[in-house]
Amino acid sequence: MDLKEVMAINLRRVRHHQDLTQEELGALAELSMRYVGSIERGRVSASVSVLGRLAKALNVDPCELIKPLR
Repeated sequence: MDLKEVMAINLRRVRHHQDLTQEELGALAELSMRYVGSIERGRVSASVSVLGRLAKALNVDPCELIKPLR
């Protein structure tokens, strides 16, 4: 599994755990809902800057979004 897929899975998991919609997360991170959805589907690779914005919006360490689950 590549890092893009790992981030997609982790982002969706954390977002659901916090009971946020893609639209709400996008607003918190100042990103479009469509872009958040594309990241969650693994269609685009998020930049380090976007990773940081998402992590800040979710109040998690950025490493939590790219750490492979075992």
